[in-house]
Amino acid sequence: MQRLIESYLDYLLVERRLARNSVAAYRRDLDQWRHFLQSRNKWRFADADPEDVRVFVEQLYRLRRARTTVARKLSSLRGLHKFLVREGILDQNVAVDLDLPKPGRRLPHTLSRQEVDRLLAAPDTSTPEGLRNAAMIWLLYATGLRVSELVNLELKELNLPARIVNTIGKGGKQRLIPVADCTAALVRRYLETARGRFVRSGRQDDAVFLTNRGTRYTRAGFWKLLRRYSVAAGLERPVSPHVLRHSFATHLLDGGADLRVIQQLLGHADLTTTEIYTQVSRARLREVYDTAHPRAR
Repeated sequence: MQRLIESYLDYLLVERRLARNSVAAYRRDLDQWRHFLQSRNKWRFADADPEDVRVFVEQLYRLRRARTTVARKLSSLRGLHKFLVREGILDQNVAVDLDLPKPGRRLPHTLSRQEVDRLLAAPDTSTPEGLRNAAMIWLLYATGLRVSELVNLELKELNLPARIVNTIGKGGKQRLIPVADCTAALVRRYLETARGRFVRSGRQDDAVFLTNRGTRYTRAGFWKLLRRYSVAAGLERPVSPHVLRHSFATHLLDGGADLRVIQQLLGHADLTTTEIYTQVSRARLREVYDTAHPRAR
């Protein structure tokens, strides 16, 4: 069995040109499969049958292996048996009829409303820099914009009297996003009293938010700014721009917003992308129940 595994690994390394790290992962998976068969008194791969594969997968789940890990191991042994069939060593691939487990979708990290409040209160709005930074963070949370949409937002796309942001998202798709009164007031204050401080002579940029050098922000630059304020707000882990976007969507759903409305606001082409937030809300609902209900404690 070990000799056949080595032949397959040589095939992956030489003919398939897989990276050595990938081949090492295959080796670990296939050694585990070999040990499993030997524990069932099966000393040849020809002795394996579909029931062995099913029990092997069930054992992995009992060991609490992630679905992605199980899928990888099943793919490894399926590839081995396919190779052995092609080489005429086996008559059939015993793993061919067993479906790969679908990887679970990781729930996005979101902030609680209290954490958002602390983050929004972190910038010192008495200074031009603090007012600008607060306006950026407030607008990001109020609209669910992608960070690229925020840093590239231009003055012509901002209609504060109507409290509307008109942005161009992925694929050149336009969408209109309403802005809350408090956020619109903060952005207006920034535009009227602070933005002029960052405009440099001889340099014309129509971006709403300008750096101290008079240029528009990069995504990495805003990311660093946001992380600095998340630490200042005492949040458990640094916040990324996408966490605020996730929080925007989740808090809307918690407040009773229709899923298709959230889809439009986020600019998702497919509703299934937006549906991940229903899982976040269910998870939060369970957490609140387990904490608050007297019979759940």
